[in-house]
This record gives sequence, structure tokens and C-alpha cells, in this order.
Amino acid sequence: MSKPAAATVKRATADWAKEFPNFDVFRSLVLLRRVGPVLQGITLDRTSSGDRYEPVCHVHALTREFPPVLTLTLRQQLAGPNGYGMQIAFADHDTALADAARLLERQSALPLQDWPTIPQIVDVYRQFALNRLEKGLAPAVIEVEDSVLIPAVAGIEDSVADSLRLARELATAWPTSRLPPTWKGSEAWLEDLERRSRDTARLAEIVDQQIAFHKVSKIRTI
Repeated sequence: MSKPAAATVKRATADWAKEFPNFDVFRSLVLLRRVGPVLQGITLDRTSSGDRYEPVCHVHALTREFPPVLTLTLRQQLAGPNGYGMQIAFADHDTALADAARLLERQSALPLQDWPTIPQIVDVYRQFALNRLEKGLAPAVIEVEDSVLIPAVAGIEDSVADSLRLARELATAWPTSRLPPTWKGSEAWLEDLERRSRDTARLAEIVDQQIAFHKVSKIRTI
């Protein structure tokens, strides 16, 4: 099948925005909204052929200075009846949209119609890290850090303490062979993470800088 015209892609983006009216169109095929220091997104990820897209929901923490692009953290691709990722042809967009949007809402770990809370988001981060350990996948180091720094800048101290406890438990359970090559050891990592969580002024500064860097200041927020 041929690649769709730019107008078709633009209309598909606008149609998904109508299905999820609490999100703004950030750019073609990307919807965003901001929950404090977290961006929540719905991305219509185009396939390599260009004639189809995969609906994906995700988040991006604004509490870190890197990476320089918006990430698809906690990525959840729309799954079909067989459990595999669902692709939608642009040619079938009109007939597939409504059902796909409702299905994505049901499958998402975070609400897409209502606004998620910071505690909800942090809980999903923690569960993600635990699931990766259970499945023997690479340690979710970045996600655990986010689960600490997000509530830290939001001023939710109990949540910070809970996430730090989980970080310590996971650090002792993660297989050394699967950790990043820059890993300096559990204690060094935990000490640095706790230090960063206490420097809330710096975290708030980073969030403001990232909002400006990614040009998301006009994205609706709560």
C-alpha cells in the first residue's frame, strides 16, 4: 500500500485528539498532556512501511536532563485479540478509530480520559520495575529513578521514601551482569539517588528547563 498523504496523517492525529479531548496535539501523530513533572502521551507510531500506525500510550519524566528527546517510557502498545500489537492502516482509520481508542483506554495502566495522579503514575513505574525483575529482563534502573524523583519534586515525601525502599530491594536483586556498563555499585547509586531526591530546588529547576527545552509550556496541564 502507498504511504498516506500529509493531510491524511494530520486528520488521523486530529481524530485521536477528539477521542481523548484532555490531550493536546503536540505534533503530527503525537498527543500530550502534562501531570506536574510528567508528560503523558499517546503516539501513533508509524510502521516502517508508512501506511500503518501503532497506537501507543507512554510517559516521559521531566525530572532528568537527558535524553534530549521525548521518551516512550512505560510504553504500552495497543494489543489485539491475539495479544500481539495492533496496527491500523491509514486506509482503515475511519472504521477502526472508535474501537481502537476504547480498547487503548481499557488496556492502559494509566487513565487516558480522566487525569492520572502522581501517586498513580509512580505506582505504575514501581510495578513496571517489579515486572521486569520477575520476567528476568534488564533492570529498570531509569524507571526506578523516575519513581523516586517524580514524587520528590512534587513534594510527596512518603512516596519518595517508599520508592527508595523499593530501589534498595531491587538493587540487591538485580543481576550484576544485566546492569548498565556505567554502574558504579548499588550503594553509590542509592546514595546518589537519595541525594538527588533531597535537592528539590534543583529538580524543580530541571523540570522548568525541560518544559522549555521540549517546547511543552503550552500543553495542557493539571
